[in-house]
Amino acid sequence: MTIKNVSILLLSLLLFSDLALAEQEVVIVQTMRVKPYEQALKGFRSVCSSEISRIVVSELEEPDVVRRIFRIRPDLVLAIGQDALSRVRAIEDIPIVYLMVLNPHSVLSGEKNITGVSMNIPEDEQLTALLHALPHTKTVGLLYDPARTGPIVQRVQAVAREKGVSVIAKKIHNEREAPSRIMEMKGRIDVFWMLPDVTVLTPQTVEFLLLFSLENKVPLLTFSEQYVDLGAFMSIGIDAFDMGSQAGEMANKILSGKDVSGLARAYARRAIVTTNVMIAGKLGIPLNLAGDLRTPMRGNLVRDALKLN
Repeated sequence: MTIKNVSILLLSLLLFSDLALAEQEVVIVQTMRVKPYEQALKGFRSVCSSEISRIVVSELEEPDVVRRIFRIRPDLVLAIGQDALSRVRAIEDIPIVYLMVLNPHSVLSGEKNITGVSMNIPEDEQLTALLHALPHTKTVGLLYDPARTGPIVQRVQAVAREKGVSVIAKKIHNEREAPSRIMEMKGRIDVFWMLPDVTVLTPQTVEFLLLFSLENKVPLLTFSEQYVDLGAFMSIGIDAFDMGSQAGEMANKILSGKDVSGLARAYARRAIVTTNVMIAGKLGIPLNLAGDLRTPMRGNLVRDALKLN
């Protein structure tokens, strides 16, 4: 066979593969229409060329999402958001890929047909970025509900020990306990680490933490840029578009015949570090940003891209 014939054969196989993927159907189950979810969906579409149908849970008149999916009989389901994943997890005979889900282990158990990309940034990566920005950090404080974020706290404590950082972790079981537990850390911590814990992050507790931060010059590390906008020092959050692309790559492998059980559930591979320059100034912190790509400032915010291992 000549080189020309080989090239034609390879090109034909590639075209056939793309056509085969395009003829397959993916149902998107999306919790609601919000910017991060829309960005994740754009990332998914940029990689996966299959035909797509979308179900937005918040807009449904018929609450039974599973019944609608069975009527469509797609080749794969993409669940965007924790509520979406909770609604489709009972499906056993269709592959499911999830993204934009915090703590997916709290939703899933031993399902063999489900894989995806967690919003959780690995704790060691977060602590590395924190120590890059605040190298003199010796003690980190945090507040948590053991029923919600106990496993995260255990991982934080483990990676902190490896890096020679102490952790003061205060348990709460309802939001009313938060102010007193936070005040117990006064004068004892260098940084407060806000976890994605709904028991802790009520509007009242967030407001108390922001005041505590400024009054005691204790920077706040968080997981979402919205809190940096409000006055936290720094967030380490996901890149929604890239996470969507990552999920799209998983979907392509499954649609090409790879067994779901052979695809490990993954962490996001890219993070966005956002720093509030005005708050850094008020806290007397010289900026030492962690990422590899500086982006223009928006108001008081500056962003860096951070590649994750």
